[in-house]
Amino acid sequence: MLAERLRAICLALPEVTERASHGTPTWFVRNKSAFVQLWADGHHDNQFPHLWCAASPGAQQELAASNPGRFFRPPYVGHRGWVGVRLDGDIDWAEIAELCQDAYRVIAPRGLVAKLDKLPRTLAAISAAQPHDREMPAPP
Repeated sequence: MLAERLRAICLALPEVTERASHGTPTWFVRNKSAFVQLWADGHHDNQFPHLWCAASPGAQQELAASNPGRFFRPPYVGHRGWVGVRLDGDIDWAEIAELCQDAYRVIAPRGLVAKLDKLPRTLAAISAAQPHDREMPAPP
């Protein structure tokens, strides 16, 4: 369920691919620069489902200070400003979509960010619909 929802959010962004990195689902811009990583079964001292995502300067500190029970400094990438987000409570998927979009903006080149800005659908709309709830187009 977690991977399915994150997959729908991340793969809606321009030129994003998914592959396992360090044994866990990871989303990349142009197949080389990671921007979101899912730890559905936890990782090291953080034995709860969570994700790591790139963040703009200062965002990690701001988020962790505003809600330390939900946001944290992840190992390995925390020193680069990435933020950890707990996924073991009620998940606000619109917030997760916004965090993923922000992470994408930090990592993606300007041309891809410009493509993102031209997309007609917002990520909040994508995240609000569960993948199995989305209306499928009628066959021709």
